[in-house]
Amino acid sequence: MRVSTLAYLSFAGVATASSIIKAGEPVRMPLYTRDLSEKERADAVIEGFRHAWSGYKEYAFPADELKPVSNTKGNSRNGWGASAVDAWSTAIVMGQQDISDTILQYIPTIDFTTTATEVSLFETTIRYLAGMLAGYDLLKGPASALNSDPEALEKVLGQAKTLGDTLKFAFNTTSGVPYNGLNITAQTPTAGSEETNGLATVGTLILEWLRLSDLTGEEEYGKLAAKAEEYLLNPKPDWAEPFPGLVGTNINITTGEFLDAQGGWNGGDDSFYEYLIKMYVYDPESFGTYKDRWVAAADSSIQYLASSPSSRKDLTYLAAFTNTSLDLQSGHLACFDGGNFLLGGAVLGEQKYTDFGLKLTEACRNTYNSTASKIGPEGFAWDTDGVPAGQKDFFEENGFYITSFGYDLRPEVIESYYYSYRMTGDTKYQDWAWEAFVAINATTRTESGFTNVNNVTAVDGGAKGDNQESFLFAEVLKYSYLIHAEDAEYQVAKDNSNKFVFNTEAHPFAVKGSGGY
Repeated sequence: MRVSTLAYLSFAGVATASSIIKAGEPVRMPLYTRDLSEKERADAVIEGFRHAWSGYKEYAFPADELKPVSNTKGNSRNGWGASAVDAWSTAIVMGQQDISDTILQYIPTIDFTTTATEVSLFETTIRYLAGMLAGYDLLKGPASALNSDPEALEKVLGQAKTLGDTLKFAFNTTSGVPYNGLNITAQTPTAGSEETNGLATVGTLILEWLRLSDLTGEEEYGKLAAKAEEYLLNPKPDWAEPFPGLVGTNINITTGEFLDAQGGWNGGDDSFYEYLIKMYVYDPESFGTYKDRWVAAADSSIQYLASSPSSRKDLTYLAAFTNTSLDLQSGHLACFDGGNFLLGGAVLGEQKYTDFGLKLTEACRNTYNSTASKIGPEGFAWDTDGVPAGQKDFFEENGFYITSFGYDLRPEVIESYYYSYRMTGDTKYQDWAWEAFVAINATTRTESGFTNVNNVTAVDGGAKGDNQESFLFAEVLKYSYLIHAEDAEYQVAKDNSNKFVFNTEAHPFAVKGSGGY
């Protein structure tokens, strides 16, 4: 489906939204309305998904991503069709049979043994490996009615195994801590990747690699990731854990020891903490230690990292740390933290985590609500000693100042809205998610897709970039849809009855033992 830049969102009966979601027009929140049904909102998000897919399919497929201003293609993710694989699980949960079928037929044709680019073990795992495993789980399970080619689906699982076999040399190190930058042709680490790896890039493999083991029956994959994770669960030296459960960032690949004691919930560290509780959701019998480490990190974050700006004591953000000193800065990437605390609170039956998660979510919403575009910035801070001269009034009113003004189609704030709604049932979080989708649609939409923008303080988002990240499909549009969609087996549950768990790229995996698939 092709929708021009000036077209209204009229797909699937959402013409009532036309006055507020006209592509290319700035959105001002006084014009925002909540007078749409959940179905109308969900259908509007489907239209956005189909718009982004149509442009990608026409101008870029099977490259990694569309450049939606120049209508050209990019290959920043190995050249294997990252947007297609990332989009698959979203197409399935949205019930988009034609798009799902296209991707199902495409994946078996990918040659995962050849690429002209450097491969990131982390990025490849969370996008490609996870995208294939999630599509497989969904079409074998709750979305089996969309499984149009069972033989092709089994080939997808075979492709996931092939990818695991291609990448597993990364773990062939003295310690078992893997390299992240890989030359898969030479089966060697890339220059600069031989000595150290990071907390998130080591600690965000276990869910995907273990799921690969559980689906193939071959234990090797999960064991490789689990061995690497042990160094993170039992950090050495002792000073690398300045607060209980909170650890440093950089790890010596030879020894498995941490090289610093700085970190937090920001990019580079974030998804390590995210996966601790998610592994417990995936298999509570086997991953009690992971849960205990998440509890330690969560409790320390509440006690030591929680920080309220001097000008807005009603807001709570999580600071970064160096040793035991706090760095009062954060960013869009960290705004998944509210959702992760909410998941932990629901799974463990601990109201303090739920309450804290809601506070973090509300503070991240403040970063959206405070800008002219109604989209939050890439980076922000609240250290009174660092307020730029031109942002003093902004800081006094809003409790933060902006350190990086762009928006790169990131999902984390909407992700936390999703968890907030699923755990509380409060429809205001649906309203907040719709508000964000309206702003993103108006500010980042192009004739062929959606793109990054460089200044969220401008009503129109400032200058448009020229890149449609694959996680727009996997995360932004999936969370924007699911918060308004009907209940389903793959939706997050408000207790410990989850049948699925989302990886960090929002790909849903069937939890171990749920339904036999």
